[in-house]
Amino acid sequence: MPGPLSHIRVLDLSRVLAGPWAGQNLADLGAEVIKVERPKTGDDSRAYGPPWVKDKEGRDTRDSAYFTSANRGKKSITLNISRPEGQAIVRELARTSDVLIENYKHGDLDRYGLGFKDLSALNPRLIYCSVTGFGQTGPYAERPGYDFMIQGMGGMMSVTGEPDGAPGGGPQRAGVPVADIITGMYASIAICAAIAGRAETGLGQHLDLALLDSQIALLAYQNTNYFSTGTPPKRIGNLHPNIVPYQPFKTSDGDVIVACGNDNLYKKLCDMLGRPDLATDPRFASNGKRVENRVEMTRVLQEIFSTKPTQEWVAALEAAGVANGPINNLAQVFEEPQVKARGVKIELDHPVAGKMPLVASPMRFSGTPIEYRNAPPVLGQHTDEVLGRVLGKSEAEIAKLKSDGIV
Repeated sequence: MPGPLSHIRVLDLSRVLAGPWAGQNLADLGAEVIKVERPKTGDDSRAYGPPWVKDKEGRDTRDSAYFTSANRGKKSITLNISRPEGQAIVRELARTSDVLIENYKHGDLDRYGLGFKDLSALNPRLIYCSVTGFGQTGPYAERPGYDFMIQGMGGMMSVTGEPDGAPGGGPQRAGVPVADIITGMYASIAICAAIAGRAETGLGQHLDLALLDSQIALLAYQNTNYFSTGTPPKRIGNLHPNIVPYQPFKTSDGDVIVACGNDNLYKKLCDMLGRPDLATDPRFASNGKRVENRVEMTRVLQEIFSTKPTQEWVAALEAAGVANGPINNLAQVFEEPQVKARGVKIELDHPVAGKMPLVASPMRFSGTPIEYRNAPPVLGQHTDEVLGRVLGKSEAEIAKLKSDGIV
């Protein structure tokens, strides 16, 4: 069966990561996603290399590996929207689209007559999703926003990293742009909800997604811990602020993560370690006590885990029913039997690279399974197709648009 959004056309005017991530989610769900890029240069992230996509002969291309992470399933057209003729084509595409995604600075598209009010007047059913650093309102609305700075401003770096006094201590950003990615995910949810709402009302609406809002929301229980105590949480490295043991331990040859989310799992851990006394010790008998006595709890367990290699501990913990896992690098991740069984790594045919390895969507449907139709496009790969099929322009009209530098 076709994907759940196979009836939806998306006009993707976004670039880099947050907006494109939402567009890729919608493409995975079956939507036709038309990505509008600048002529000659395209999406900024095409230049975010090395590493670069390799062609079939192993040579570097002009496209970064970064770009391929967020643009699967899309059709790329090039369009100069600073020219009136380019703006007119955006309006034509907006008339035939269900969703528009953009991440221009606040007010930029209004200058071109391509803001929400302009395009919703042409297509009242249009769902117009704006993704910015700080949103459409407030004193920071005009400011540009990038993931790294938002991780800092939004509190993420205050709770990520080792404590100041520890080796390597200090604030750290996450290893991937979590502010961008979570905003893209919230945008995906908002768009799907707006599509459902439009089925009832017949009208589109303006969706206002901000990196700062999304980053703060991502802090989850760290926010409510602060609300409950009035004290901002601090960095505690790989430890959990509310659960012990829920952390990595050094083994004789690496690391193993142990996650005891309740007292029953902790008792299983103690039995497996041959230390049932630790389950009844008043200092450790409940999670609350273990949090209070975290340092001593960690010391005792670390002495035990340092005596055997990681894989022995993984097998023993698994047999005991205690949640655990090694700390894998990416090469090890894709060798995990579970990862292979789930088909997390996929390959799509790319016009330049040949077989391109990518990561599958984690969304799984029993009735409308995701179908991966297109690899990330080369710049302008679908310009002629979209102008001809979607807008009905003749070959002569397309040729003139090219000669005039519009596409």
